Amino acid sequence: MKKYAPPTLREKQTEFAYCLGILLHWCLNHDIQVTLKEVYRPPETAALYAAQGRGSARSLHTLSLAVDIALFDEEGKYERDSAAYQRLGEEWESLSPLCRWGGRFKKPDGGHFSLSHQGRA
Repeated sequence: MKKYAPPTLREKQTEFAYCLGILLHWCLNHDIQVTLKEVYRPPETAALYAAQGRGSARSLHTLSLAVDIALFDEEGKYERDSAAYQRLGEEWESLSPLCRWGGRFKKPDGGHFSLSHQGRA
């Protein structure tokens, strides 16, 4: 019998990129206007943000397992309220059991979409 080997970081990065492509295509098919804000974040930047209370030094952005997406309403206005991202979040979560949406965090971050890794969302 073959032993179970948990996915490697590289395999998760591939799954993340695949899921992101599916989500962006889904947005296109539903006339949802989005842009990408940040995918990779250097560890030094993550540490700086954490010191400013704007994120975590252990951010999944440092592993290319997270993206911040900007959503726009029908008039082209940037949506800042996490609740506006609910449809996207639910679609994201349906793509893989590892997909996490920031709208469900203790401090909601509706534009954050990630793939869990080593207990981090």
